[in-house]
Amino acid sequence: IESSAAVDAAARLLDGAGAANLPIWVMIETPLGTLNVAEIAAHPRVACLVLGTNDLLNDLRAVATPDRLPLLTALSLAVAAARAHGKVVLDGVYNAFRDEAGFEAEAAQGRLLGMEGKTLIHPLQIAIANRVYAPNPAAIERARADLAAFDAALARGEGIAVVDGRMVENLHAAAARRLIAEADAIARIETAASDAASV
Repeated sequence: IESSAAVDAAARLLDGAGAANLPIWVMIETPLGTLNVAEIAAHPRVACLVLGTNDLLNDLRAVATPDRLPLLTALSLAVAAARAHGKVVLDGVYNAFRDEAGFEAEAAQGRLLGMEGKTLIHPLQIAIANRVYAPNPAAIERARADLAAFDAALARGEGIAVVDGRMVENLHAAAARRLIAEADAIARIETAASDAASV
C-alpha cells in the first residue's frame, strides 16, 4: 500500500464483498509507502502496519546488513506513524530461518524500535519471537511496583513517586499499565490454548 487512496480502494472491495468495516492490515514495502506511512496509518480502516522489509530493501537498492542500517529510517517512520494514530506495527521477516541467533538479534532490535511483533516465515521462529516480544517477568514485576508506588503517591496528593531511586510519573504509570495489560492478555490466551488442548 502506498497511499490512503489505495486503502480506500481495498475498503470498497471488501465492503462490496460483504466485509464492511473489516479492519485492514497493510504492507509498507516501497519507498513511496514509507514516505506516506503517516497518511496510511491515519486511515480509519487500517488496524496494522506490516513492514515488507525484503521488498523495501530491494526497492531502495540498499544492501542487507545485520544492523539493518539501510532500513532504520523506514522502520522508525512506521513506528512513529503507528504510535501517532494508535495502530499496531509489525516488523518484517528474517529470511535465514535456521539462524536463530540472527533472528533473535533482529527481533530484539525491532522491539527496541517499538515494534509490537515480527512476521515469521518458519515455525522455528515462533518461540524466539514470543520470548523477545512478550513482557519478561522482571519487567512485569517492576511495572506492578511502579504502578503501586505511583497510585500511592497520587492518594497522598503527590504527582511523582520514587521506586529504587527512579522517578515514576504519569508516563511511567501509563507504560506500566500498558505492559501489565499486555501480560494479562497473553496469560489469558495461553490459558485458553491450554484449556483447549486438554479437551
